Amino acid sequence: MLGSRWLGVELVEVSQHEKLISAVGSACAIYCVFYVTSLCLPTMAAAGVIASMGASAVLLYAVPHGPLSQPWPLIAGHTISACVGVTCYQWISNPAVATALAVGISIGLMYQLRCIHPPGGATAFTAVMGGEAVHELGYAYVLYPILANVALMLVLAVLINAPFRWRRYPAGLFRSPVAIEENENAVAYPTHEEVLSAIRSLDSFVDVSEEDLICLVQRFGKLDESLFQPGDASKHKVSLSEPEKRALELTQCDDEVLR
Repeated sequence: MLGSRWLGVELVEVSQHEKLISAVGSACAIYCVFYVTSLCLPTMAAAGVIASMGASAVLLYAVPHGPLSQPWPLIAGHTISACVGVTCYQWISNPAVATALAVGISIGLMYQLRCIHPPGGATAFTAVMGGEAVHELGYAYVLYPILANVALMLVLAVLINAPFRWRRYPAGLFRSPVAIEENENAVAYPTHEEVLSAIRSLDSFVDVSEEDLICLVQRFGKLDESLFQPGDASKHKVSLSEPEKRALELTQCDDEVLR
């Protein structure tokens, strides 16, 4: 368990059904992206563009509710990075310096404009190192293939995730039925300001939506009540697995921050 924590192995398992949807959705999206990109770039030059969209597919179909996957990060992250990459290539002759600055400046701007999308780094990289076919496009590279592919990915993400009610995309359009029901019956739960304050206190980007965070806090609150009812302690004793113990520790830490 300790080794898994150090390696960052994800402890939260999802169903095989969910894994299949993510895999099939990503495959369909990249097939379409490959076709669109190949219309304006030769195969070798298109490889870098397709690679960055492949990274976006992981976010859109594996974690569609995550902040990094939402439309604004997807659109702005790729667009800003493409503009920065083209500019760095045109103004800086040293490829190593141009590439480093393109990726670094892109990350800084994405942070500043609240549109962090990791695949944007690959988009900036490809603008500098994508070869002559990419360089000949100049700033047209931003519109086509980048924005064209982004629009395609966005539409496909909405359509592919829509039939499955638990896969909310964009996350702002839907609310979990479980979260709504619990919110109506809860005695108290963190406010919007309290959630933001807790997240900001970490001084690090947290890839979880506010709604999901509140839902988790409420669920652990109910679990806590069931475990510690007054009366015979032995009657309510429950054996927890290591992941559950770790989750309870994290929740207690969040509660302290919220206070």
